[in-house]
Amino acid sequence: MSRSEQAPRGVHEHVDLSWRASVMHTCDVLVIGGGSAGASAAVASALQGASVTLVERYGFLGGTGAMVLDTFYGFFTPGSEERKVVGGVPDRVIEGLDRRGMVLKRPNTYGAGAGLTYDPETLKLVWDELAQEAGVDVLHHATFVDVLRDGARVTGAVLATKGGLRAVRAGAVVDASGDADVAARAGAPFEDAGADGTAQSLTTTFRMIDVDVEEALAFPKRELWARMHEAAERGDYDLPRREGSAHITPFPNAMHTNMTRVAGVDATDPEQLSRAEREGRKQAFEYARFLRECVPGYARAHLSGLSVQIGVRESRRIRGEYWLTRDDVLGAASFPDAVARCGAPIEEHHAGGDTRWEYLPDGETVDIPYRCLLPREVEGLVVAGRCLSASHDAHASVRSMGQCMAMGQAAGVAAALARGGDLRGVDVTELRARLAQLGALL
Repeated sequence: MSRSEQAPRGVHEHVDLSWRASVMHTCDVLVIGGGSAGASAAVASALQGASVTLVERYGFLGGTGAMVLDTFYGFFTPGSEERKVVGGVPDRVIEGLDRRGMVLKRPNTYGAGAGLTYDPETLKLVWDELAQEAGVDVLHHATFVDVLRDGARVTGAVLATKGGLRAVRAGAVVDASGDADVAARAGAPFEDAGADGTAQSLTTTFRMIDVDVEEALAFPKRELWARMHEAAERGDYDLPRREGSAHITPFPNAMHTNMTRVAGVDATDPEQLSRAEREGRKQAFEYARFLRECVPGYARAHLSGLSVQIGVRESRRIRGEYWLTRDDVLGAASFPDAVARCGAPIEEHHAGGDTRWEYLPDGETVDIPYRCLLPREVEGLVVAGRCLSASHDAHASVRSMGQCMAMGQAAGVAAALARGGDLRGVDVTELRARLAQLGALL
């Protein structure tokens, strides 16, 4: 076993905590993580008639989309002719935002396809409504601690709650933790980009208010980047990333940024992640100072809010029944068990000042196979979101929130269809048909 595929810290010293945990209840499908992937999985599974428990460590659903970013990417292909490639439960999210006038469509700064920018606070309410309407049992302020299992089969999870340790038993489990926490704890093989030092950098986003938006938008992005570079080279500002961006929001006089860069972090290591949070905040205030002092439109602006936590792009990626590769992405590969599509380019936020972009052929998409959601050596478990089975480069294309939602709804439907938790035995033809009924674009 290579270093990148070793079991996580603590797995070899596995302590069974299930005997200390009272069984809270049982359900058909247990979803760990209430971000874009997990919330979509829970809603989609409940819409199939399954009893679903969704576990989320924060007091709201939406994950990165509600606490770090304010734009869904991946819904549309870039290039000369735009195509929508994500649908179903994600459409219900957009509809909920649109009813409140809290979403707008805008081009991507780097030509990676149009984004759907929204108000993160409204997104939390929309997810609440969708989960309630579908009949999902949502448990907030609960953290995954350990798996329940019968041999190689995952049968539920032990959770840490304000009331102590609780156990939930389930027919099938969806790991939407982002970091493959459940799969890793269950002993599934994975590639640990953080431990290997290859993980993409982390970002603390922030919002600026009292901006002269018209003046800010009139300032060309390449001139912004040139000023970043010049200011950093003079030593006047500490700006690790030299091509950061700021974009409009649904609110007047407010701009949201994606500028900071904290590199070389293993996001599954608590000490490293803690240091990254502090570094991200420090950088955010430095970039805000740069904007106020050097960029048109920001002279009277103020930093009004930071992301709830630092944004993590990459950590553990499972080794699944299929390993999506760079060649698959750039070759726009198709697969018979496709459950999602992606047209986004490879977008690698490496440790340097710039970002590496590699695009698919104009207007083309790559399929994400169901097999990429099935971890090896473990039964009763399916993953969704950025911990899918993919190489570093392929992951840099298919990790957008639009694809995470699409993978989530696929995992949720599969979990609802799995008889006796047999996720490998799910009829892919029926799975794809159910997804199409939901409105998924395959």
